[in-house]
Amino acid sequence: MMLNQTDLTPASFILNGIPGLEDMHMWMSLPFCSMYAVAVVGNCGLLYLIRYEDSLHRSRYYFLAMLSLTDLVMCSSTIPKALCIFWFHLREISFEECLFQMFFIYTFTGMESGVLMLMALDRYVAICYPLRYSTILTNPVIAKAGLATFLRGVLLVIPLTFIIKQLPYCRGNIIHHTYCDHLSVAKLSCGNIKINVIYGLMVALLVGGFDILCITISYTMILWAVVSLFSAEAWRKAFSTCTAHICAIVFSYSPAFFCFFSHRFGGHLIPPSCHIIVANIYLLLPPTMNPIVHGVKTKQIQDCVIKIFSGSKDTKSHSI
Repeated sequence: MMLNQTDLTPASFILNGIPGLEDMHMWMSLPFCSMYAVAVVGNCGLLYLIRYEDSLHRSRYYFLAMLSLTDLVMCSSTIPKALCIFWFHLREISFEECLFQMFFIYTFTGMESGVLMLMALDRYVAICYPLRYSTILTNPVIAKAGLATFLRGVLLVIPLTFIIKQLPYCRGNIIHHTYCDHLSVAKLSCGNIKINVIYGLMVALLVGGFDILCITISYTMILWAVVSLFSAEAWRKAFSTCTAHICAIVFSYSPAFFCFFSHRFGGHLIPPSCHIIVANIYLLLPPTMNPIVHGVKTKQIQDCVIKIFSGSKDTKSHSI
């Protein structure tokens, strides 16, 4: 008897957490929970400051607000479910919820990369064209750039979830992961997943490759402009302006590169548990560290925080 697609689509999947480390799930939940709490408080705090402080109503901080919002969605789409697995053994996730989770993960990781690219362009304009900064990066330009970055992620991820939905599943419903990772789900299919592998690689190269190229070009031009400066103070100011953004790039792309290359070239050398831990770090480390780094490295944000805690009524401060 022929089976239709509905017969081969599971009602739900079982997320198995971190295989081989089941006995340590409770202990591993502690850093996960702590980092998630810092990410939520830190990014919500940044969004509050940027919304209500007049001195932060500039393109640099609007892009930072986009990054904070992206980070919140990115980590909130995975960590609460992972904590439910660790604490309450609530491993079941419906097929539709799995697709939605996958959609949010890949849309907003792509947007994270895109916002980092926009922030690099912002720093390039600020350092290389300081007198035209406010006329080039106007509010409509910033809004259109953010919308284009978001739509790019949505349009590239929708086909991915559609392909996953069409696959026949007959190899069980246990996903050895803490969330619905694309390839982990696809490997449960008894169909041909070559198109999944090719399309996933193509999306990674289109998004990550393009953004990294733009970031590299931006910082090459910044470095070229800074080298031509003869003032040590100008050098210091230029580098301090970019420090927080460079740290954000390192926090975001380092685990991403590890996941990308280890899956393709070190699959048999690196334990699956290590893959899954780094995959979670990839979604949790940037949201946790970005507000801390920008809070420590950005004097305007420090001044706003001090003003709030000191109870100052003055809402105006100088901006760079």
